[in-house]
Amino acid sequence: MSVTIPIKSIDLRHGSTIAIHSLSWGDCENILNELGEDRHTRIAYYQGTLEIMSPLSRHERPHRIAGDIVKAILDAQGRDWEDFGSTTFQRQCRAGLEPDTCFYIANSAAVRNCQGRIDVDIFPPPDLAIESDVTSKTLLSAYQEIAVPEVWVYSDDTLKIFLLREGQYVESKDSLLFPDLAIKTLIPQLVSRAIAIGASSMLREFRQSLKDIF
Repeated sequence: MSVTIPIKSIDLRHGSTIAIHSLSWGDCENILNELGEDRHTRIAYYQGTLEIMSPLSRHERPHRIAGDIVKAILDAQGRDWEDFGSTTFQRQCRAGLEPDTCFYIANSAAVRNCQGRIDVDIFPPPDLAIESDVTSKTLLSAYQEIAVPEVWVYSDDTLKIFLLREGQYVESKDSLLFPDLAIKTLIPQLVSRAIAIGASSMLREFRQSLKDIF
């Protein structure tokens, strides 16, 4: 005897994950529609497995601060950008995910007017995604399927940079988007500084320092 439970009745504690297997992409879309847009969970779908993740509140700050740092650098360089936050990205019938934070940079003009979910078979994927404490194999596999060129993973005061090479992620010591900056060490230093003196104060200091670089 099967039991049907409304998806909204599942209460995920912060920091927990639920995996649902043997789902079609249509099933995944139905679940997303039932969950709605006003929620604090993230999803990843790949090869029939849907993971619904509820981030710990302490994991939210680092990626938000890192996103502000990215904006400061891009502004100093005079580069256009669009912040798409945790937008749902999908490749029909194959994968779907919601980053903690993501940016369009080289492709910012192509998606400027996009709203709602983005199908990467129609529009390009984001140029950069930033995640906190990724342990999900489903999420990383979905990123490869969505083909995000660069993914940063921040965990335990450490930043790992992954670049997409021939369909697989390879860890790199340098950022493809910011090759002239020591991003791997810079981001953790600035996140720690923001926690110590406040994000706004850190950003004011950082923007001032960028004037001497660019």
